Amino acid sequence: MRGEERDDRGADASAAGPVAGDGGALRATSSSTPPSPTPPAGGEQEGDARDLGRVEHDLDELLSQRDEYLDLAKRTKADFENYRKRMSADVLAAAGRGKAEVLRDVLPVLDDLERALAAAGLDPEGDSDDGLAHGVLLVFRSLRESLVKHGIEAVDPTGEKFDPQAHEALSMQPADGVESGTVVETMQKGYRLGEQLLRPARVVVAE
Repeated sequence: MRGEERDDRGADASAAGPVAGDGGALRATSSSTPPSPTPPAGGEQEGDARDLGRVEHDLDELLSQRDEYLDLAKRTKADFENYRKRMSADVLAAAGRGKAEVLRDVLPVLDDLERALAAAGLDPEGDSDDGLAHGVLLVFRSLRESLVKHGIEAVDPTGEKFDPQAHEALSMQPADGVESGTVVETMQKGYRLGEQLLRPARVVVAE
């Protein structure tokens, strides 16, 4: 009987041993701390640095291209403004030349009318009871006023110093009381269009 009791206690002890051991294992597991996160590897940091470097390089290139395009746009605008100014000046100059040519051709007509009035003994600023003479006077004045509206100015240098740039000397003659080189008579009036001389005045100059 005693041997059987010892065997029973030994069996109970052996049965209880594993339970106690399991409990200890559970306590050890529950009391352990969670694992810390693994730091990124050195290769990943180097890759991020390379990506950032590429982004900065691309940004620098874009900014440089932007500056180049802005400079090109400014130069193009300046070139266009200069071209526009040149074209405007060329157009005005061409219009002035065309206008001068037309007016230059009209001047002989005005001369003929003025000579006709002088031959008839009519004052260009006066009037006449004769219908034909009155009509010629009206035509002469109308043509003269039209030329004035277009900027034509008559040049009669009688009494002025002879200017070879604006006068054409037909002859020279002695003149008492007149300084040599003075215009004593205007044979044909000259005409200007602004600063442009359309026709020089034909004159007689004192010796």
